[in-house]
Amino acid sequence: MQEISYTPEEVAKLLRVSKLTVYDLIKKGNLPAYRVGKQMRIDAADLEAYKSRTKEGHAAFSRSMTESPLKQSFSATGVRPMVITGQDVSLDILTKYIEKTTKTVRPLRSYVGSLDSLISMYQGQSDVVSTHLLDGDTGEYNLSYIRKILVGFPYLVINLCFRTAGFYVQKGNPKQIRSWEDLKKPGLTIVNREKGSGARVLLDEQLRLHGISPEQLKGYETEESNHLGVAGKVAEGQADVGVGIEKAAYIVGVDFVPLIQERYDLVMLKTPQNREWIEIIMEILQSEAFRNELKSIRGYDLSRTGEIMLEA
Repeated sequence: MQEISYTPEEVAKLLRVSKLTVYDLIKKGNLPAYRVGKQMRIDAADLEAYKSRTKEGHAAFSRSMTESPLKQSFSATGVRPMVITGQDVSLDILTKYIEKTTKTVRPLRSYVGSLDSLISMYQGQSDVVSTHLLDGDTGEYNLSYIRKILVGFPYLVINLCFRTAGFYVQKGNPKQIRSWEDLKKPGLTIVNREKGSGARVLLDEQLRLHGISPEQLKGYETEESNHLGVAGKVAEGQADVGVGIEKAAYIVGVDFVPLIQERYDLVMLKTPQNREWIEIIMEILQSEAFRNELKSIRGYDLSRTGEIMLEA
């Protein structure tokens, strides 16, 4: 009889928790997992055993988990899991280079927005987070949010790239939407990003600065989980405008109105345990091969890639 196994995403649905929580259980050795190709798998028997231990709530559970099969495996092989959060394709490319560069780190991807990424780092659920959060009062990206959320943590902020953000509009821009002020035009329908995403923060900050109430915008509550989803709604005629990055406009086939250069940074906790992979990531970001691969993708400015923006 073949044993049933699940992906972390399937386990998250079964337990009704986030994927980050499942990866955290795996990372801490609480939930045994193994790799098949590039995919993590959890056996049904191990999942049921974990659920039983949780229900029992014995103090011995915490002690026994320190010797779990996953912990033993990581200890025996010298491999450490590393959760990388964010949705940009540049992170997938970075993950590929990490896998090629070292055998002591196992990168795992988690596709969540910028604000949720920082919160997950504060909660100990992620190791490398990406963020592009605008502070409308200062015009600065990321640092004010990082300082507020990671209070008391030693961290390093490194630039990954700059990206052009702006409006997705229908071909020919029939509603003549060219600036944030144009969102005041009557009759417009917008499509939004989910709360916690960098694009949502960008929109909300600009609405605040331009005195536009979200209630004025038809479709403000309509949310998509990525740039392609937003651009797709505009392409289908379900919305007149959406906020996102340039690259998605060319993939989907809508017009793009550039408005701002957003800074896309990586954040890592500066601890002795993380020293090895910080050095690895810095070397990758500064390598010609990595930069050339990103240059082949439209919409990236790599003029400051690998530069330390803040060290706390």
